[in-house]
Amino acid sequence: MNKTKPVATAGKAPGQKQILQWHPAFYADVQIELAENASNLTFENEHQLSTKPMEVDAVIIKKEAEYPIHKNIGRIFRKYNLIEYKSPEDYLSIDDFYKVYGYACFYKADTETADSISIGELTITFVCHQYPRKLSRHLENVREYSIEEQDEGIYYIKGDIIPIQLLVISELSPEKNLWLSSLTDRLSSRETVQKLLKDYRGKQKNPLYRSVMDIIVRANRAYFEEVNSMCDALEEMMEDMMKDRLEDMVKDRLEDVMKDKMDFMKEQAEEQARSEVTAQMNTLILKLSRLGRIEELVKAASDEEYEKKLFEEFGLLPCVDMEK
Repeated sequence: MNKTKPVATAGKAPGQKQILQWHPAFYADVQIELAENASNLTFENEHQLSTKPMEVDAVIIKKEAEYPIHKNIGRIFRKYNLIEYKSPEDYLSIDDFYKVYGYACFYKADTETADSISIGELTITFVCHQYPRKLSRHLENVREYSIEEQDEGIYYIKGDIIPIQLLVISELSPEKNLWLSSLTDRLSSRETVQKLLKDYRGKQKNPLYRSVMDIIVRANRAYFEEVNSMCDALEEMMEDMMKDRLEDMVKDRLEDVMKDKMDFMKEQAEEQARSEVTAQMNTLILKLSRLGRIEELVKAASDEEYEKKLFEEFGLLPCVDMEK
């Protein structure tokens, strides 16, 4: 499953590519879209379906199966909802459909007790940037499914026991799905950019919004800069992002330095303790040898309590366990 795509960005030399991490931003974005119902949802990123490398991009689990989801992209949801996301440079193929459908069946079956996940509790959501015409023809002609548009950019694939929906990002409404519809490298609406900047204000510290805004700005930097009236707002936003990144870098560096220091201090303390133990043991051995009490050394080697008594007898510090 390809999770990164090289995308040309402004400021790069011709032919030079920058790798953009679209999937983490999508995972944050879908949480933004469903924020209204977040208290009743559990989000799992890149849910691993088995011990082998088999995973879907996200699984959303409703804590209460009957709890309604009002957001348009979540109305189809049941208890367990598998999501497959395709980045802007990728496409949704016929084989992608069968792969994810197979994953859904595996997810249903890979449980400790038989039928603990009912087939009626599953849904599948495909997210892509352009309408998959080849796949849609296959589903209609070969599988005899019907595809019905429920809302702008939201299609229900009907005819299967598992409810299936298709989200086409380029067709989603910015009014209803501002952030998800903007998760693209082809932003072309001045109004949408203005709405993004306005909605982002006050949310800079929120890691979900930061993740999505970061990828949107970097993927569409040239367009943002073309809109002159937005330059000040963009510059301010980028300064905030850079400040947050620097703060994170400093924090990470401090944590590394402190860890190194603590490790060094621990090693020094252990070395000093070993030296003290060695000195005390050498002193005890010498005293017992001079007194002809060699057999007591042998006994002390296997009897911790007797060893302590010998240390006390000669006024020495007790031996310490270096493993503790």
